[in-house]
Amino acid sequence: MDKAQASRRRLLDAGAVEFAAHGIAGGRVDRVSAEAKVSKAQLYAYYGSKEALFDAVLHDQVSGILDAAPLTADDLPGYAVRLYDAYLDRPQLVRLATWARLERTPEGHLFTEADETPKTDAIARAQEAGHIDPSLPPADVHSMVISLAMTWSPSSLTYTATTADPAADHERRRRSLAHTVRHAFCT
Repeated sequence: MDKAQASRRRLLDAGAVEFAAHGIAGGRVDRVSAEAKVSKAQLYAYYGSKEALFDAVLHDQVSGILDAAPLTADDLPGYAVRLYDAYLDRPQLVRLATWARLERTPEGHLFTEADETPKTDAIARAQEAGHIDPSLPPADVHSMVISLAMTWSPSSLTYTATTADPAADHERRRRSLAHTVRHAFCT
């Protein structure tokens, strides 16, 4: 990784912390640049604006989840568990998405079709192969599995899990999640 790539990486990491805590409106590029040890001028040279930095941070975090939780069409319960683990390991993604929803996109799709289409296409193939109930639209299945996996995420209204929770609690949640997804969607 060259110096410019390292600077961008530090800005993305610092931006994730800043925007997860304060949102777009409350996030401060002064704090991001100080934390990343990159000048504000360089931050603007790389990203152009605070909003563009937020977009880059959110995209980076979503890409991390996509890499950490691949959808295996014949194992939807396993996908839900991988999402649970990814949200547990990356709580800032849920916070960033919540801020994006609150401050930018109050309705409709939060993520681009390019992010969603491979997942919904895989679900449609799994439906054709007889692994997932074909009576449900693939996009709805995907949305509901994501919501189930986020049950204990920072957006939860009942309980937010952390990596500090006992391992037995995480195992119980994984089993419950896999069981629920299997019975709700799988054939």
